[in-house]
Amino acid sequence: MQTKAQARFVRVSARKARLVTDLIKGQDLAEAQQTLDYCEKGAAQIVSKVLNSAAANAENNHGLNVDTLYVYNAYVDEGPTLKRFRPRAMGRATRINKRTSHITVVLEEREPEKVKPKRSFRRPMGKGAKRKAAERAAAAEEAEKEAAQAEEELTESEELEGVSRDLEEPEEQVDEEELAAELDVGIEEGGAASDLEDEEEEAEEEQAEEVEGEEESEKDEPEDTAGESSKAKSPAEDAGTGEE
Repeated sequence: MQTKAQARFVRVSARKARLVTDLIKGQDLAEAQQTLDYCEKGAAQIVSKVLNSAAANAENNHGLNVDTLYVYNAYVDEGPTLKRFRPRAMGRATRINKRTSHITVVLEEREPEKVKPKRSFRRPMGKGAKRKAAERAAAAEEAEKEAAQAEEELTESEELEGVSRDLEEPEEQVDEEELAAELDVGIEEGGAASDLEDEEEEAEEEQAEEVEGEEESEKDEPEDTAGESSKAKSPAEDAGTGEE
């Protein structure tokens, strides 16, 4: 099925437009669009608009697949010529012809066997579409950044929680071990202190007993000394009395 689009009364000469249309005859739609994008002639932009219109007609009006279309024919007819005059020397007037043309592009669907695997047709974007695409891209980038920040925060929080758990568990273990060790040391010190107190009490009792024994012995010694002195004096006295 063939579909076509036509631009009438275009302010370009038919001769100039035919130089562009001859470049895209027989090309696939995507290839023709690429050729027109890189063509430096002024009529290339107008022919590109007509080509896009024909592709839209094929897709929307006839339900054809854009990737299977190719340029079946592209031709240019002459339109009416606008006649203008310009003053010249010696009172003369020269006519200026402002030519117009009718550009027609015909698309047809290729057979499935002859379709070449090429890049898909790229529909040109207007200013509003470009702005919307830029806004969507910016929103997508912001969403990606927010998602990445949220993931980083989650990972950091998980890491901090894991580190805190690792730090808290050894402290509890150390505290329990220290408490057990302190209790053991306290019990040992209490036993040792009780043993020392018992020994000190025994030593004090022994000292007290020794002191009491010494005091008793001191009390007994004067009596003995007094008896000995009387006994020692009696012979002397006897001797003295005998000598006298």
